[in-house]
Amino acid sequence: MSLIEVTGLTKSFRTTKKDPGLKGAFRGLFQRNYETVVAVKDATFRIEEGEFVGFLGPNGAGKTTTLKMLSGLLHPTSGTASVLGYTPWERKDGYRRQFALLLGQKNQLWWDLPARESLELNARIYGLTTAEFEKTTSELAELLGIRDKLTTAVRELSLGERMKCELIASLLHHPRVLFLDEPTIGLDVVSAKVVREFLRRHNRTRKTTIVLTSHYMADIQELCERVIIIDHGKVFFDGRLAEVLDRFADHKVVTLRFDHPDKCEACDPSRFGEVVERDEMGIRLKVKRDRVIPAVKALLDELPVKDFSVEEVPIEDVIRQLFQANA
Repeated sequence: MSLIEVTGLTKSFRTTKKDPGLKGAFRGLFQRNYETVVAVKDATFRIEEGEFVGFLGPNGAGKTTTLKMLSGLLHPTSGTASVLGYTPWERKDGYRRQFALLLGQKNQLWWDLPARESLELNARIYGLTTAEFEKTTSELAELLGIRDKLTTAVRELSLGERMKCELIASLLHHPRVLFLDEPTIGLDVVSAKVVREFLRRHNRTRKTTIVLTSHYMADIQELCERVIIIDHGKVFFDGRLAEVLDRFADHKVVTLRFDHPDKCEACDPSRFGEVVERDEMGIRLKVKRDRVIPAVKALLDELPVKDFSVEEVPIEDVIRQLFQANA
């Protein structure tokens, strides 16, 4: 049995539609129009213990709604889910002590208190001893580089420091499953890298199963071998991140640089592929995967090439094209 098993999970919301203006508000008092919005539709997937899985999708795709159902905050309209052998929305104490949910845009720390006091409260809630609390807090704070910030009021911390404290609060009780929703949102490059390295290390050493949603492809590429892509509430891809390129990117990017200007004026590189960029010192082409080798060979034979490279299409471009195609 997989650690997380989801079958046919569906969540729909009933919302009201109000006509604009004062007349619309007055009419709404006596006659309301409703519509049903399907946030998640028939989602089915499995996640094994110790996996680090990226959960991708555009805004409104159903990612956060799915995580909220798996953490027991929402009841599904239909379908089943099992996490650690528990049904999440039954909210049994045994389950709540074994998972954590971190929402990047929500705070769990008390705004006007030092971060340490919020952490102590969490430790009491989870029944940790003083020794366990001190040991875990010290280790996590050291790894995240914020030992000197725990006595600072949360409102005085930077966004990066606050997110690191939020991570400590989520991991105090050593959860077996960690749901992360945009943990690096708004962070600078340095802070985001520290958080990513910490999560990678924690996953490897603790074997914690982590499900991560993020709009930053750097997070996904550095941390997740497997991704689940969801759009309009439906899962349309579940597999290794490398397979996304194989399945949805049918070309590579070839870059050629010349030793002298104006050496390719008489050349027509468009017969090998789509010209993405061209100047007096070089060209960039999109070339079909099955034509890359013969195209590069022909270009090297015909042109005075100083340097060249063959690269995969950036994964964020592929994901963006997928979302646009399914819009």
